[in-house]
Amino acid sequence: MALSIKTEEADRLARELATLTGETMTQTVTRALQERLDRLQAERRASQSVIAAGLLQVAEEIREGFDLKPISKAEWDALWGEDEIEDLSKR
Repeated sequence: MALSIKTEEADRLARELATLTGETMTQTVTRALQERLDRLQAERRASQSVIAAGLLQVAEEIREGFDLKPISKAEWDALWGEDEIEDLSKR
């Protein structure tokens, strides 16, 4: 498969890099592209890690705002109005 370098600057940069590294133009372009791709993927993973850490922090802050102790049957019934129903049935 062919890659066509269409600007003088791109050609100059590729040739200069190939000369410095002693690689062929194909090796130079391939390595440059791979290195940039690896770098961008690493940056994306790092960014996603920061986002995930932030979401975990928000979740922890929200969780801290809730009372997580178990509730008794009487408290549960009171939440659902069960005690009112029993009071009405006693009348």
